[in-house]
Amino acid sequence: MTSNILRTAYRRRSSSILSPYQSISTFFQSSSHPQSIDKQQNHVSGFEFISKNAYGFSSVSNKRSTLSCGCCFNNTQMWFSTQTAVEPSTSDGLTVDDIVANQWTILDESESDWKSHASAVAQSIRLIKKRLKWKKLKVRLEMLSIQIEKPDLWHNPVHAGKISREHGSLMGKMKEVNGLERELIDHIDMIKLAHEEDDPDLELESVKALLRMRQSVKEKEHEALLAGEHDSCSCYIEVQAGAGGTESMDWAGMVMQMYKMWAQRHGYGVTVVDEMRGEIAGIKRATLRVDGEYAYGYAKAEVGAHRLVRISPFDSAKRRHTSFAAVAVTPILGDGSHHVQINESDLRIERYRSGGAGGQHANVTDSAVRITHIPTGITAACQNERSQHQNKASAMAVLQSRLDQREMARQAQMNAQYTQSLTDNSFGNQIRSYVLHPYRMVKDLRTNFEVSDPDSVLEGEIDDFILSFLTDSMDKENEEV
Repeated sequence: MTSNILRTAYRRRSSSILSPYQSISTFFQSSSHPQSIDKQQNHVSGFEFISKNAYGFSSVSNKRSTLSCGCCFNNTQMWFSTQTAVEPSTSDGLTVDDIVANQWTILDESESDWKSHASAVAQSIRLIKKRLKWKKLKVRLEMLSIQIEKPDLWHNPVHAGKISREHGSLMGKMKEVNGLERELIDHIDMIKLAHEEDDPDLELESVKALLRMRQSVKEKEHEALLAGEHDSCSCYIEVQAGAGGTESMDWAGMVMQMYKMWAQRHGYGVTVVDEMRGEIAGIKRATLRVDGEYAYGYAKAEVGAHRLVRISPFDSAKRRHTSFAAVAVTPILGDGSHHVQINESDLRIERYRSGGAGGQHANVTDSAVRITHIPTGITAACQNERSQHQNKASAMAVLQSRLDQREMARQAQMNAQYTQSLTDNSFGNQIRSYVLHPYRMVKDLRTNFEVSDPDSVLEGEIDDFILSFLTDSMDKENEEV
């Protein structure tokens, strides 16, 4: 009977690890109505227990409490602070940091050793917190919480929206990590309890759940690499041929196709915004719009010059040629998040006939649009839409993205801070070499990561290069948790 009760309780807990957050949210929502206050006061002790287990807070007050999100609730006036947080621990006082310090041997996933699985998960959580810059994240969250409290915050809706979005994003990250820690502790507690009750079935079920967590937390490690302000945005990928005539144009076309296939592998939407084709082959330049979550966070690793070495198919003497293509990546910011406001008086709009293979209306009407931002000289063009209005809208979106990127880079330079993995987009800045002759290899010159199958890379399998660069960049910061 006891074993069945334990098993039922465990299944309920493991199926809704984050249920304490939902319970707290429900508590706040229901308490916002005056008629429900009396009812809620009858459950203060139960709420105190939930808050300790879900968030690790040490105290609860009926008059005024503190929540890590920094949100103030008028009726209950609940207010939590991250400063009072206590690290979750097992029934015998074991914390995630203790597990890491114990240095339990990490075995292969096929081994049914719960300490091995627990140690692997604890190490992953520690790595996630390191990549999120956990100490700075908590400090920043406190600062945002203070700003959100100000009664005049919404006098400037644009600024308030930015503060609110960042606060929500950081709160989401903190809740997710706290949830992982709580889940690990729950699994360990259940394993120990099952062992004490001499229930091998429940113990096996608990170990399997811990193994599933070990496998799933690896994805969280990758997500933690994308903690930048705009990493979750869609993006534009711009490819431009370097010096070298037809050879480089052909290479630029290959690079553009590589990114198309990469985006499609991830289920991203891909649109060719602007394209100037070469006279014989390839492209002189092209701009792709890639729509999808974290498209910018991943694609930013591709900024720089890509170098190709091969026997030229355009050389009758079959000599070896070296070609370059430059890649730039800019985030597509949401409404209200733009860093630069564009004035119509600062724009020069030119209309011309679209190029391409032709068609019923192509090359007949002046539907293509090129927009120049006069103060900066930055231009954007679009000719692939059906109408002049659509081309103008697309060109304006590209121009806005480029101006925002320029402003972010300027601010980063003024503050002498690393930002967005941006680098000088010049041909001297080679980030990767693709060698097709006399041997076959693709090598990232920043991380020394290499593969011997260039065909698969040119077909869009570049995730290993991206993750290698993002991991290396993050680890170089050597941020202490």
